[in-house]
Amino acid sequence: MVGNSVKWVSVFRQILRNFANEINEDTHMKSLFINRLMMTALTLLVMACGHDDAGEMQAQPTNNASMTQKINMTIDGQTLSVTLVDNSATQALVTALAEGPITYEADDYGGFEKVGPLGRSLPTSNQQITTEPGDVILYSGNQIVLFYGSNSWSYTRLGRISYDSLDQLKSFLKAGQGRISVTLSLSEPTGMRAVRSDSEGEESFVTLNGMRTRDAKKGIVLKRSAGRGQVIKTIKR
Repeated sequence: MVGNSVKWVSVFRQILRNFANEINEDTHMKSLFINRLMMTALTLLVMACGHDDAGEMQAQPTNNASMTQKINMTIDGQTLSVTLVDNSATQALVTALAEGPITYEADDYGGFEKVGPLGRSLPTSNQQITTEPGDVILYSGNQIVLFYGSNSWSYTRLGRISYDSLDQLKSFLKAGQGRISVTLSLSEPTGMRAVRSDSEGEESFVTLNGMRTRDAKKGIVLKRSAGRGQVIKTIKR
């Protein structure tokens, strides 16, 4: 901004000198045109400074697009992480996931996405978006769209799936292979204060993403032995 200001001042100073020499014989005319030129120079200088400031403002990052918390997405026993953007929809989603994992079903649509009802509504902040493979999008307030291709529509952005290659993403989403079951869960430690069996006298396990199972064969799980009120043990099989 300073460089542009100096340049404008130098240019108009030279114009002013040349014009003053030409009208040197008429003092009144000289004074009038000098004043007008000075006003013009000042106006253009302000415009130049304003343009530079606008450019600097446009370079500022958009806070709404900043990536924040991660969640897990599990399909057919495979899990990838999803990095969420920070908006009212993702905040509501994380609040819901704090109560436990959410599982829904999704189908192929248009040859570029998997879409299915979440089973609840989330706040929307729709804008025209051209999606890319890996985008996780909220459509119509209650539909989750997982993209393995691209589309342009009015959506609310939720986040992006972390993946290594397009082939890996398509394999994970079972692209073109029909209906899938998708489980969303928090990627942080479970944060559970207690785990209870469905019935007395049964042994149960809970995985670190909050999924309950009675047949833990591998990985780190939380084990609760028969009877309520016992201490939760962490075991590795």
